[in-house]
Amino acid sequence: MAEELKIQNLTTEKTEFKREVGVFGGVSLLGGIMIGSGIFYIGSYVMMRTGMSQGLSLLAWIIGGIVCLLGGLCLAELGTAMPKAGGMTVYLNEAYHPIVGFLCGFSSWLLGGPGSIAGIAIALPTAMRTFFDLSDFSIKMIAVILILGLTVYNYLGIKQGSVLQNITMVAKLVPIVIILVAALFLGRATPDLSLVPQGDSVSSGKVIGMVAFAVIATLWAYEGWTNLNTISEEVKNPRRNLPLSIIIAIVSITVLYTLFNFAIYRVFSLEEIKTYIDSGNFYLGTEVAKLFMGNFGAILVTVGMIVSMFGALNGCILAFPRMYYAMSVEGHFFKSFKVLHPVNKIPTAALFVQAGISIILVVFRSLDQLTSLVIFSGMIYNFLTVLAVIILRRKYPTIERPYKAWGYPVLTVITALIFMGLMVNTFIEDPTTALLSLAVQVAGVLVYLIFDRIYQRERAN
Repeated sequence: MAEELKIQNLTTEKTEFKREVGVFGGVSLLGGIMIGSGIFYIGSYVMMRTGMSQGLSLLAWIIGGIVCLLGGLCLAELGTAMPKAGGMTVYLNEAYHPIVGFLCGFSSWLLGGPGSIAGIAIALPTAMRTFFDLSDFSIKMIAVILILGLTVYNYLGIKQGSVLQNITMVAKLVPIVIILVAALFLGRATPDLSLVPQGDSVSSGKVIGMVAFAVIATLWAYEGWTNLNTISEEVKNPRRNLPLSIIIAIVSITVLYTLFNFAIYRVFSLEEIKTYIDSGNFYLGTEVAKLFMGNFGAILVTVGMIVSMFGALNGCILAFPRMYYAMSVEGHFFKSFKVLHPVNKIPTAALFVQAGISIILVVFRSLDQLTSLVIFSGMIYNFLTVLAVIILRRKYPTIERPYKAWGYPVLTVITALIFMGLMVNTFIEDPTTALLSLAVQVAGVLVYLIFDRIYQRERAN
């Protein structure tokens, strides 16, 4: 009986939150977090990893988008079946054990969420050095002000945060579309779209390995596709709008990234691209803008990057506290985190504690250190969440699933294996980051046991 009541609570759309986010708001949240400054420079890393092959590079961008789409479809099934705040934390609790969901949320609370917020907040004023002579201290102070300002703004409610997300989403697309259209129609270069690396011939196995390594680079640009599920209880008609928003956002961004890089190949020859990369200039999109629009083009791109990062920062501050809220509701985290503001319906304590941890990271960590901190644990829980689709179909076969992941179970298994492969690759390429992330998981187990002991004692009384 207790199990049946629990499932009813998970699958119902009843909520204490305000449902203010529609399809456009959902797309804007995902796009706002996913489309950052990476669109202007990550293409260079993809080119290097594919042996400077334009054809293989575009293939890597497409595959990266498909991987995220497959993962997004799994999240869409889980989110429509259990439309609750917290997203992955909720699904992992049900598929495995509450400690797994807790560790996902704990990693996000201690490193992933504040680390992403701090990293973006530092990167934004760093990009402003194009216009202003800013010291490292000034950059950190601006970052702190940005975090505090957007935290207070999002305290006003999900509607206000969503409106700002919509505005920044449209604003960031303007310079990207201008560069894209100019390059496609004014470019005179003929891209070499053959699926062969430059230089010496390599085996087909080597080519597959190069593309896989390049796909990992593209996934940094696609990062953020999991975040809409975190605010499921604030999405209008989530059984329809959640999967629709996920599909529209990921497909559109995949097309955008692929076309943007193709447009660069329409402007610069392969030799010119090699020259830029060899000189350490990875911002090929910026160079396209400069070529067609001079200094105005450089300013346009810089402003576009700043707006992109501002939107991503707002999206992160808005979304992450809902995960900490779900952990508290489950019973194994700070009680204050599940208390919603009586009017704004915002998890106030979770929001402001997040700001505090983010500011601490801004003060004591560099941008490179922050970037490396948020990678590995995210891959662990992406893998476990995709696998949860299979587990929950077997565990709860009768619950209503308004949306079902395409190609189940074959595509679901393939998606899980892809994320596992990326996780192993990261462990090999960057063991320090992987070990630090694993240390956080160990610490999370100890924290969970403490909260669980308190929780069990209170239930007994």
